[in-house]
This record gives sequence, structure tokens and C-alpha cells, in this order.
Amino acid sequence: MRVGEELRPLEVPITRTLIVAGALASRDYQDVHHDPEAARAKGSPDVFMNILTTNGLVGRYITDHFGPTAVLRKVAIRLGAPNHPGDTMVLRGTVETVDGDTAVVRVLGENGRGRHVTGTVTVTVPEGERDVRTGGGAG
Repeated sequence: MRVGEELRPLEVPITRTLIVAGALASRDYQDVHHDPEAARAKGSPDVFMNILTTNGLVGRYITDHFGPTAVLRKVAIRLGAPNHPGDTMVLRGTVETVDGDTAVVRVLGENGRGRHVTGTVTVTVPEGERDVRTGGGAG
């Protein structure tokens, strides 16, 4: 882990199934996350992803990079442009600070409408346990 290190981008195809399953898994039964007609009646062109699904995808992005021993200490995100079925969200990250085995990573997720998610993730990776297969090699 080093300041300025860029994480490899991750493309996430946004499907209707991902949106609905994420909402159900997080017990978010708001109709705008599973009912296209209700979403349109409320001004959206279609159903859209909830913040808890986005939060999970951001966490996956970080742990995919830093490996299975990575521990998410803090996830602070803000949503912007919605993710709708048919979109592709591209997550990118840059290490902002490193203090021992803990780093703060700035995360950005964009789709064709703009920035879907921005924020930071604080992650701890025990130095002796970094997994070089995932890009989080020791050093």
C-alpha cells in the first residue's frame, strides 16, 4: 500500500436482477427499487439501485484489490446519478493516506449519467497477509 496507488478499475453491469436482489437482500422494500411503474410514477425512468447495494459493491471493490484479509474499518459514501438497468458502473480508487497497515482509499463510481458514488473507505490489511494475486502485494 502506498499513497497514490491506483486500484484497477472494476466494471459492474447494472442489471434489473442486481438492483432488485440488492434491495431485497438489504430489506429495502421501497417500490422504486423493484417496480418499474411505481418508479416512473415517481419521476424515474426505471427502477434504480439503493445505497446499500452500492455500499456492498464498493466494499467488494476494496476487498477484491487488497485481498481476503482486508478489513473495512469505515465506508463513507455519497450517491449521485442513479444506476438503472442497462447501465455499467465503473469503480475506480486511489490510496490517499497510509498509516502502518491502514489506508484510506478515495472511491469513485461512474455510469453514463455521471458520478454514481463518491467517498472514502478506510481499510486495514495486515502487512504479512497481503495477497499479491489481488494487486495488494506487500510493499
